[in-house]
Parts: sequence; structure tokens; C-alpha cells
Amino acid sequence: MNPLNILITEDDTVSALLLKKALEKNNHKILAIADSGEEALEILEENTADMVMMDINLAGELDGIRTTEIINEKYAIPVVYLTASSDEETLQKVVGTNPSAYVIKPFNIRELNMVIELAIFKDRKEKELQKLNELLEEKVKIRTAELNEANKELQRSLEKEREINELKSRIVLNVSHGFKTPLTSILSSAQLLQKYAQKDHPFKAKMVKHADKIEASVRNLNNLLTNVLFFGKADENKIAYKPGKLYTSAFFNEVIDVVQAGVENKVTIAAKIEKLPKTIYCDQDLLYQIFENLLSNAAKYSKDNGEVKFNVWMDENILHASIKDAGIGIPAKEQAQLFDRFFRAGNVGIIEGSGLGLSIVKKSVDVLKGEVTFESEVKKGTTFFVRIPLEK
Repeated sequence: MNPLNILITEDDTVSALLLKKALEKNNHKILAIADSGEEALEILEENTADMVMMDINLAGELDGIRTTEIINEKYAIPVVYLTASSDEETLQKVVGTNPSAYVIKPFNIRELNMVIELAIFKDRKEKELQKLNELLEEKVKIRTAELNEANKELQRSLEKEREINELKSRIVLNVSHGFKTPLTSILSSAQLLQKYAQKDHPFKAKMVKHADKIEASVRNLNNLLTNVLFFGKADENKIAYKPGKLYTSAFFNEVIDVVQAGVENKVTIAAKIEKLPKTIYCDQDLLYQIFENLLSNAAKYSKDNGEVKFNVWMDENILHASIKDAGIGIPAKEQAQLFDRFFRAGNVGIIEGSGLGLSIVKKSVDVLKGEVTFESEVKKGTTFFVRIPLEK
């Protein structure tokens, strides 16, 4: 162990000199001998010590324990207590000031040397621990500041994204609404052309053909805008559940008639509607979105002159439906994306579509707290299954 610069605080002169002699024998340097706590503090004000040997029972206003408390507050110096008593009360007082060690008088040189080494080791480890704690606190402070800044940046990004989404939704809604009026006008004009073409005219056949094309295109574009408007509302969380009483037979017949009227590949819809009450209580608009899109898709992706089987039934207040086609099917590796917005399978070829229909179905079913699943195999067709819980 390296020689230490030690301050002895002992009011018994003989004990102080014996201690000084023992410490010097171990090559330590004695800074001074103080006979009171006050004197020890004065010496430390002007000098640096590596250790203080402190008698517990000092004369004067400051005993050894109070003096040690002051040293602990002002200086980072290890203190070793000197005491002639080892009773429980004294030891409790000693422990309360967190001394580096203590020595029971009378002591021998070997014991004294071991206690000093222990005190220095304890002090060094405590200082290392304190330094590590300070380093850790600093790192925690820095990391906390970084996390706070990152959180602020994230909040700014989320706010910016929210603003952009709101702007996008407003643009989509405004543009879509803006298209509605001219499309209605074009559709009316196409229908007038068809009416005029009923009269004798040298270009009657061509007029009918082009009027039909205009009408079909306008209807397709109108459907696309309706779908876009649907998602504009969905993005703004404005799709609300609005239940009401509807007549089941009339509702499903209307859906089938609308879809059948728009079929261009001569596909027929074979409906089997059974076990249904006369009326049900549900959101008619959302139900229409579900079945119109599923039936339209089934017809569109079926082979020419094919058949779509549409079954609807009730079971324990659950509306069930299946829509089965024998069309192109969905590749297995793409089935997980089927309900994603704008997704279209790689085998659709030249068949037109926006990729919005099934995502609208999924959103509508979710709002109704229902479930939509499917089974599909390429070139063999697809079957969709719908379950909608109804209110009693």
C-alpha cells in the first residue's frame, strides 16, 4: 500500500503518540495531531489529507461522530474511528455516519494496517461507484433528452401526416363531387342519343353503339368516383353505422337486378335466398356495398356465359351469404393482399377494374362487426363467405 497523509484526531496525548508511532512504522506520513473536532476541521481547511483517524469521544463541543458528519459533508476523505468501547450503542452511532472502518483500542500494528487497507479499499470502491452513478445519470439524462426530442419530432411528423391526409381527403372529396355533375350530364346526353337513334336515321346503328359505350364508360367512372368518395369518408372516420328496417326480398332482388343489368359477358346470377325473415334491421347502404361489389366482381371475373351462385340465409340472428363463381381464381401467393386498397391480382389480364371493390367490402363488413372470408383456386374460381350479426 502507498504511504498515506493521515490526520490524527485524538484528545488523549499518549494514545495519539502511540498511534503516530504505529502509523509511521508503516511508512505513513502524519499531517498533524488535533485534540478536538474544531482543530481537525481547521487543519483540513488548509491542508489535504488522505485519511482521518478519529477518536469518537472527543472533548469540546464537537465529538468524533459530529466531526465526522461535517467531514463527510465537506470533504471526500475516508474516516477511521478510534474507540475504546464496543458496546451496541456506540456501534450504532458509528454505523450512522458511514465510516470507512473503526479500530477498538488498544490496537496492534498488524490490525491497524489491515483496517487502513480496508478503509482505503472501501473509499476507492465507493468513489468508483459514485463516478459510475454520475456517468449513468448523465447518460440517462442525455438519452432522455434524445428520446424527448425524437418524440417531439415524431409528434411533428404525425401532425404533418394528419394534415396531409386531411388535405388529401378534402381534395379527393372535392374533385370527386366535381366530377359527379358533368358525368350526370354526359349520361343524360348518351341516353338522349339512344332515344333519338330509335328513329330512322342513316347512322342509327353507330349512334346506338357509341351511345352504349358512352353510357357504360360513364357508369364505370361514376362507380369509381363512388368508391373513391367511400374511402374519402373512411379516411376521415365518417363512415357511421346507420341501421334501419329493410325488406329482405326487395333488397336482395334490387342488388341482383342492378348487377345483372351491368353484366357484359352474359353471366347469370343464380340466387337462392332462404330462411330469411320478411324484414331485418341493419345498415342498408353498407349491405348494398358488400353484396353489389362481391356480385359484380364474381360476374366480371367469370367466364363468358358462366354462372354465379348467390346463396343467402339466416342462422341464429346471423346473416350468412356465399358468392361462388367458376372464374379465373386468385393466385395463392397474392391472396393475403386481396383486401388491400387498389390491389389487383396478376392474372386479371385486360379485365378493367380499380382494385377498390374488395377493400370496400372489407371496410363495410368491419363497420357491421361481421366477417368476410374466401376460398380460391386459379382457373377454378372463388367463393366468398359473409357473416353479418343483425340486431334483434
